[in-house]
Amino acid sequence: MDFLCQAIIFDVDGVLIDSDPVSERHWRAWADRHGVDYDAIARIHHGLPTVETIRQVAPHVDAAKEAQIKETAEADDTEGLRLYPGVKGLLAQLPRDRWGVATSGTRRTVSLRFPHLGLPDPLVMVTADDVQRGKPAPDPYLLVAERLGVAPADCLVIEDAPAGVQAAKAAGAKVIAVTTTNRAEDLGLADAIAPALAALQISVGPEGLRVQTNSAV
Repeated sequence: MDFLCQAIIFDVDGVLIDSDPVSERHWRAWADRHGVDYDAIARIHHGLPTVETIRQVAPHVDAAKEAQIKETAEADDTEGLRLYPGVKGLLAQLPRDRWGVATSGTRRTVSLRFPHLGLPDPLVMVTADDVQRGKPAPDPYLLVAERLGVAPADCLVIEDAPAGVQAAKAAGAKVIAVTTTNRAEDLGLADAIAPALAALQISVGPEGLRVQTNSAV
């Protein structure tokens, strides 16, 4: 498929950064401490704010407090983090005012991981700290679009999780889902499916940003 847009909004974990080793390590430790089945966490946590995952799997605990403890520890842990192939080159192609990020992670986490991995600091970054309602609500994507000065309908979102795809579609954006952390059949709301960011071809022209992928829904 061929998409023409005025801005691209990236999810972070599962799209730009492979943080699965860090995420799994900390979720397993948290599950062990609280007697929660890790598999129940693994089924839902991709794309959801930490506090929402905890509310769903352990309604008996103080979710806000537990989320803060876990996120602080995880933000400082960079062991095993890596970029997905092609990320640096792709971001280098884009004008800095034509892309932003929307993540269910915290601002502290992103602010530490981007420089650690050699990524440019986004001009527009919306995290779990910036919105009352996280994904799958549309709020993160609506706020990025507003800060970029681009209508949501003129934005293309790159996501990897069902909650993120749902959020982007609810915001009115087009969505390409990458199958780095979820199966294609779980990402059915997306406008197109690609195996990873490296499968996309992006060009910048006077009419906007053109993104091509050979895979379609």
